[in-house]
Amino acid sequence: MKLAAFLLLATTLFMPSLVAQTPAERGYKLVWSDDFNGNALDTAKWAYRYDSKLLSTQTPGNVSVQDGMLVISLRKEQSNGKPYTGGGIISREVFRYGYYEARLRIATGSGWHSSFWMMRYNGKDTFGEQRTVELDIIENLSSNLSSYGINTHRWTPPHISVGQKDIDTPDLSKDFHIFGCEYAPNAVRYFFDGKLVGTVDWTGMPQGNGNIWITSIAEAMGPNHNVDDSALPGAMYVDWVRFYKK
Repeated sequence: MKLAAFLLLATTLFMPSLVAQTPAERGYKLVWSDDFNGNALDTAKWAYRYDSKLLSTQTPGNVSVQDGMLVISLRKEQSNGKPYTGGGIISREVFRYGYYEARLRIATGSGWHSSFWMMRYNGKDTFGEQRTVELDIIENLSSNLSSYGINTHRWTPPHISVGQKDIDTPDLSKDFHIFGCEYAPNAVRYFFDGKLVGTVDWTGMPQGNGNIWITSIAEAMGPNHNVDDSALPGAMYVDWVRFYKK
């Protein structure tokens, strides 16, 4: 084998972004989780998302636990002046440095913004006054089920976003995938099925606590402005959510 070909092969085999790792292999220990094995949402762990945004109102009636899964339903129905209803949950516990991950499957049908993210919640409205950092582990516009976005926000004025990136994937509505994020003082790293897909240098940036959010709302912006009514009612499914610390 020629030297150049050998070096290319070696680089490919040992490139960290191509090697899937579990949180335990990265030195983390599970300290908080929900496997959704009961008959209803554990409201000691979670609050419901209540708001009317873009094309949908988020309601507790669209959040259920069935067959070991969190189910966030998506419906065409009028509520608080919006033509659709979605849903979401927000952790009551507050977190900071560690490794976050969730195993989930996106709903089919265009028009929905489904997400797993971290940001401080003040218990009253969608966006808390105490927010400093927002970690967007997955933002999917269901008009494209073979891609999702990652992003990191600093909310301490002035607001900036760093490292926005679209990740190409298999069809996210066909199977479950694991979406992860490692939050450390100097870096934020994003993972898809255990593989590194994005890194943000967070050196010298403001640090902050955050709640875990899992939501799906009807989206009215960009290429996702049309909701596919023929795919409703639909649902986003979450198998589990976990948080690890070193």
